[in-house]
Amino acid sequence: MRSRNKYLKYTVYIVILCFVGFIIAHFFVQRTVVRGNSMSPVLTSGDNLIVDRMAPKTHELKRYDIVMFTYLYKERTYFIKRVIGLPGETVQIADDGTILINGKALDDKYGTEKITDPGLAEYPVKLKDNEYFVLGDNRNHSEDSRFSDVGAVRKEQIVGRVIYRIFPFRKAGRVR
Repeated sequence: MRSRNKYLKYTVYIVILCFVGFIIAHFFVQRTVVRGNSMSPVLTSGDNLIVDRMAPKTHELKRYDIVMFTYLYKERTYFIKRVIGLPGETVQIADDGTILINGKALDDKYGTEKITDPGLAEYPVKLKDNEYFVLGDNRNHSEDSRFSDVGAVRKEQIVGRVIYRIFPFRKAGRVR
């Protein structure tokens, strides 16, 4: 009898742990896999990431955060990019590839190369109070806010902020 109660107790613990894990996995974090190299060298195709789904709801996103957001023109498609422009700012990309925020050059330490196509940001892009301007780190090989099919990303499109890489194991750790 005692052995049976012991197994019942462990079964209850396992069920509770599974339930808590399910809640966390479906409401607080999300696992995703990178497809493509628009965020290279920081993120590369095949990287498995953990996305904090609560960040857009509980924290103000900051410049240089890496976010995952919904692509409006293809169902169940998400993009991962770096936040460059914040709500209310004006973003422009100069002829020499310099990113300007409110007319001042941004210290762009993440871009891997000079931007050759400023796209929509050839002229000043004024962001609304709920919009962000995002770019891939691999600037000339990224579909991002410079192009009309992505454009400025509304806060409600943002699924979460990338926080951790879980695979490949040799690169596992916090994503900065």
